[in-house]
Amino acid sequence: MGMMRLSKCLVSLLFLVALSGFTHGFVMSPRTLLNRFSQNSNYYLTTEEHWFDQTLDHYSPYDYRQFKQRYYEFLDYFQVPDGPIFLKICGESSCNGISNDYLGVLAKKFGAAVVSLEHRYYGKSSPFKSHTTENLKYLSSKQALFDLAVFRQWYQESLNLKRNKTGAENSWFVFGISYSGALSAWFRLKFPHLTCGSLASSGVVLAVYNYTDFDKQVGESAGPECKAVLQEITELVDRSLESNRKELKKQFGAAELEIDGDFLYFLADAAVIAFQYGNPDTLCTPLVEAKKAGEDLVAVYAKYVKDFYVGTFGVSVETYNQNHLKNTAVNEGSSDRLWWFQVCTEVAYFQVAPSNDSVRSSKINTKYHLDLCKNVFGEGIYPEVDMTNIYYGGTKIAGSKIVFTNGSQDPWRHASKQTSSPDMPSYIITCQNCGHGTDMRGCPQSPLSIEGNAENCSALDAVNKVRQKMIEHIDLWLSECKGMGRSSM
Repeated sequence: MGMMRLSKCLVSLLFLVALSGFTHGFVMSPRTLLNRFSQNSNYYLTTEEHWFDQTLDHYSPYDYRQFKQRYYEFLDYFQVPDGPIFLKICGESSCNGISNDYLGVLAKKFGAAVVSLEHRYYGKSSPFKSHTTENLKYLSSKQALFDLAVFRQWYQESLNLKRNKTGAENSWFVFGISYSGALSAWFRLKFPHLTCGSLASSGVVLAVYNYTDFDKQVGESAGPECKAVLQEITELVDRSLESNRKELKKQFGAAELEIDGDFLYFLADAAVIAFQYGNPDTLCTPLVEAKKAGEDLVAVYAKYVKDFYVGTFGVSVETYNQNHLKNTAVNEGSSDRLWWFQVCTEVAYFQVAPSNDSVRSSKINTKYHLDLCKNVFGEGIYPEVDMTNIYYGGTKIAGSKIVFTNGSQDPWRHASKQTSSPDMPSYIITCQNCGHGTDMRGCPQSPLSIEGNAENCSALDAVNKVRQKMIEHIDLWLSECKGMGRSSM
């Protein structure tokens, strides 16, 4: 899932930020829900690129254009010829390989091959040489789901060809985190005959116009003491913007953010990522101590933003600059414009301040988001949230054999399915540093914990219990597929 002012940042040294998902976005900057890793080989099961000819418009009977789509395969654990195939969905960022998280552990346990398809338009899988608003019209979750279905069929046929078989079907299972987690759930919903089941880790299946619960969760995750300090900093910053705008932005290393809303979003996201990705003490401990010592809170927060959010976490200030978002050049390393297009047309997730008791500035409101969409993409761009929820069902998704998981501290969890229903179990992992994609990433969720190591989670048992439940569901649904002699049922 990391969405919403979800934009992506450049891959930073040794860190996962997009999934992944899901603040301004899923694992990069929280404006994005993505996942990002360093190019360190230990962070990937494989980085060897393969290519597939994909259809540009799955909904047109007349348009036969195609584009090259990047994918990866990892076969080290595959029990030839009948082992399962795990399809890991890449989301709203460049997909530079198959990350070495808990999926590798699951693949080894089940003797599975792992394949991963890069999302259309992102990374090296762009159909066009320019990302003008007109050229982005084929960028949607609906087209992306068809990409996955077509790829899944092609890959299965390719395997059969290698084995001199016709009509053979391995058992498939789909995985995703954040926005990719939503795609995983939606894939099972729309193509149930193509997968035995899905895992939707922090899967944001509910499109939300004004996502006030996001900020409310930030306050809850911070706890009363840290929340009060963050609110005081917001008040001080809002006041300083009126009288000392230039110097204030310079203090945070963000002088390029001429639009005040962009600057305030940057500051809000800097706090969010501490809770979203399992590093709450990195933010709260110095702030609470500074408050007790009577120190300059804005200066202490500026240090955290520059040292941790920009320095360690690797976010680029440019990510928040609307002039940057207007740049239509195809850039493999930056997904900011692409994700914002999906935000402004499909899912919104406008991270607006609640009407009272907000952590973020009240100037981050609906108008700010709508103005951004218009400024960046032109007239007539508007998030069709109702249509998205009608199409997929939101949290009332009428699917089956989908596991939903969420971390208790993750602001994105309120856009996920948090209650179980028949054949769709939902689990919340509760601990002080359990955030976005904890079941697959361990703790912290960024930087990447190899194989999803959960030893640093404040409640290891809570993570292990949910992982055991995941294994039981995967095992049952794969065996039911095999019993039917089908890849799905």
